[in-house]
Amino acid sequence: MGTKEQIDDIREKVLKGLNKTYEKLLEMKRRNNSVLVVSKDGQIVKIKPEKE
Repeated sequence: MGTKEQIDDIREKVLKGLNKTYEKLLEMKRRNNSVLVVSKDGQIVKIKPEKE
């Protein structure tokens, strides 16, 4: 496996891990009925996660 393929493989694994972490975070926020605090256009915004 060349360097480019190794980088692409690592990038894919990192993105999958981030997506899984995000889903777990949303699941926890829904379960605890708490808000998600994010930054949008430089402003702090509180979002209530919707139940699916």
